[in-house]
Amino acid sequence: MEQLIAEVEAYAARQDVTPQKVLRDAIGSNWRQWELWKSGKSSPTMRVADRLRDFMGSGEDSPQEKGAA
Repeated sequence: MEQLIAEVEAYAARQDVTPQKVLRDAIGSNWRQWELWKSGKSSPTMRVADRLRDFMGSGEDSPQEKGAA
């Protein structure tokens, strides 16, 4: 879980957004989900983690980034 959190934080920093926004955009989570993951009170399923990683892997081609350029 620590690795996934680190990946999300690094991606969010590169995109200049919050980790909560990454989760919201990638998997449609509520704003509180990130804090639950960080505190260990909740964790994603493998399917959710895979969707999140897929989203972050394709982030270089995201429409938000193209519009910001």
